[in-house]
Amino acid sequence: MDSPLATTDDWPVERSIAWKINSEVVLLLGWNPAILLQVAHPLVAAGVTDHSLFLTDPNGRPRRLRRTLDTMLDLTFGTPDEVRRAARAINAIHDRVNGELRASAGPFEAGRRYSAHDPELLRWVHCTVLDVFPKTYELYVAPLTDAEKDRYCAEASRVAPLLGIPDGFLPASMAELRAYMARMLASGAISPSAESQTLAREIFRPRAPRILAPAIWLAQLPMVGLLPPSIRDAYGFAWDGRRARLLRDTARLARPLLACMPTLLRHWPAARRAFARARRGDRPTYPAPPGSGSQPAHPTSSGSSIPMPRRAPCERAPASRREKHGCASE
Repeated sequence: MDSPLATTDDWPVERSIAWKINSEVVLLLGWNPAILLQVAHPLVAAGVTDHSLFLTDPNGRPRRLRRTLDTMLDLTFGTPDEVRRAARAINAIHDRVNGELRASAGPFEAGRRYSAHDPELLRWVHCTVLDVFPKTYELYVAPLTDAEKDRYCAEASRVAPLLGIPDGFLPASMAELRAYMARMLASGAISPSAESQTLAREIFRPRAPRILAPAIWLAQLPMVGLLPPSIRDAYGFAWDGRRARLLRDTARLARPLLACMPTLLRHWPAARRAFARARRGDRPTYPAPPGSGSQPAHPTSSGSSIPMPRRAPCERAPASRREKHGCASE
C-alpha cells in the first residue's frame, strides 16, 4: 500500500522525541529483548519460523539485521520519499507472511491462521518496541520525563496509516501502552511456543566466534533484564540480584563513555543526515493523503527542544565539563 505521509500535525519531524531516542546506536541493546517479546506471541513466532531465514541461514543474520535497521531508521529519520519507500518495503514483506499454526500454543489451537497484516499482531510488535526502547535509553543514556515518554508513544502511533493499522489502534500515551502490555501479558496470549523457544535460544546464544563471547555476555544482561519477569521465566532465562546489579553497574559505566563519544560513533548515519538537514533548515513538503482535501504542507515541530548533536559533550570542552561527564583529563 502506497500511503503518503500525513500533513502538518500528523507526523513527527525534526527535534521529535523519536529523533532523540532512536538516534542512539546503543539502542541496539534493546533490539533483542524487543524481538524476544515479539516472538513470545505464538502467531508471531510461527510467522518468523515459516517465512524467515533466521534459523536456516545464520550467516546471513548480520546482513538482514542491517537491512531491517535501515528500513526502521528510514521510518524515523527519512525524507518523505524514504519513509514511503520503507513503508512499501515493510508491507511487501507482510504480504507474503501468512499461514497457520502447526501445533496448539497458549490459547491458539493448531491450524489457527495468522497474517502479518493482522492489526492485532502489528500492534503487539509495535508495542514491544515502545516498551523496550525508552527503557534502554534510560538505562544507558539519560532519564526521560513522563511527558517525553507520552510523546514518544504519540509520535510512534502516527505510523499506523502507513502500515494499514486502524486509526486509534496504537497506544498514544505511556499509560495506554502500560495498560495494553499488562492486558496482553495477563491474557495468556503471550505464551512462548516451541517455535518461540527455538528462536529465543538462537537469539540468546548466537553462533559467533569465541572472541566475541565477552560481548555476547554483556549483551545478554539487557536482553534478559529488560524482559517482563513473566516472559523471562517462560523462556527459562536465569535472573537474580547479582545479574540485576551487573546490568546496573555496566550501564552506569557506559553512560559517561557514551556522553564523551563523538556523534560519528554515537548516532546512526540516518540520524546524522536528519540532524544535518534540520541544521540547514530544510523543510520538505509532505503530501496529504489521497482524498483528504488537504493541500501539501510543511509538518510542524512536535515541540521538543533537543539540540542537534554537533559534537560529544567532552569534545573541545572545558575541563569542568569533561569532569561532569566523567571524561579523563587531557
